[in-house]
Amino acid sequence: MSISKNSSNPLRPAEFLSSAGLRHKVVELEPEESFFGQGDPADSVFCLQKGRAKLTVVSRIGKQATITFLHPGDFFGEESLATAPGVRMATAAAVNTCTAIKITRDEMTRVMHREQAFSDQFLSFLVARSLRTQADLVDHIFNSSKMRLARALLLMAEQGKSEDARTFIAPVTQQTLAEMIGTTRSRVSFFMNRFRDLGLIEYKGRIQVHTPRLKAVLLDQFAET
Repeated sequence: MSISKNSSNPLRPAEFLSSAGLRHKVVELEPEESFFGQGDPADSVFCLQKGRAKLTVVSRIGKQATITFLHPGDFFGEESLATAPGVRMATAAAVNTCTAIKITRDEMTRVMHREQAFSDQFLSFLVARSLRTQADLVDHIFNSSKMRLARALLLMAEQGKSEDARTFIAPVTQQTLAEMIGTTRSRVSFFMNRFRDLGLIEYKGRIQVHTPRLKAVLLDQFAET
């Protein structure tokens, strides 16, 4: 399957990779199972087809942090494409039942050289992730845990691609939110209750974000009370 750069149909990475005659493996995992672990050899790239996964890291003293959540169409494990492949810097695990395509380093390199449209989209994905990582770093350095939580909730709401002002985010625990923003679960609970009182979110089982108001908080347009 070859796709022209000028094709009128948008390129869907997972669909392309599964039907382009590439040597690949379909991996199916149950919740909490891992695609790969921190410290494993970096020898392949994955593209999530179904489900939701997450990237986490653990420090030498055992402290865990959630880097990001992965959604269908997302790539992960791209560090294996480095000039000198090393080891995985994070663990990729399934949040719910997941299906992903696993492609070896050599095969991924080959398809990128052969299919320009795919290569362009993959590089765009890498640039977007790099920019997101830089923004996360700035967020952790300069913003309070309250503002980091507001940003994390807003990003998760925008990943749902809903035009509704009130958007449900994917199920997530307060402990995971704490790992994402570098604080404690009790602080997340405090801020979540505060956000609810201010009308920024609603939650009864699942969290519903009022995106315009939360954006106003991040732009310092919402009065502190």
